[in-house]
Amino acid sequence: MTDSEEKGKKAKFNQQNLHREEVFTDLTVGGIRRLSPVKQNGEPDKTRPILFVGQSQIYTQQGPMPVQFPIDAKNLQQAMDKFSEAMEEFVAHLVEQAKEMQRQEQSRLIVPGGPAAGGSNIILK
Repeated sequence: MTDSEEKGKKAKFNQQNLHREEVFTDLTVGGIRRLSPVKQNGEPDKTRPILFVGQSQIYTQQGPMPVQFPIDAKNLQQAMDKFSEAMEEFVAHLVEQAKEMQRQEQSRLIVPGGPAAGGSNIILK
């Protein structure tokens, strides 16, 4: 991309995908964000579904790591009931992704004259 192309590219607010955000928390385990779709004038948009997103943190050797994950729910009660399961599934998916990245890193061949292999500090057992 040239400098002039880079300068011409600006962040544009997507006015067709507006949501009102509410956060519910138990002050211990995490929070649930309820994203209610709205029209450009701020009125509720009943043609689109309400979204629920869980927020929490997991503890790693490097310290706490924030996680954010979708919760498939129709209402707040369902989102609370499904919070733990959704978080466990998301974390399991993260672990699998990290393991796959580690496998790919370990299987890289070092080619003479090629780029130096980067070392990964991620070790999963």
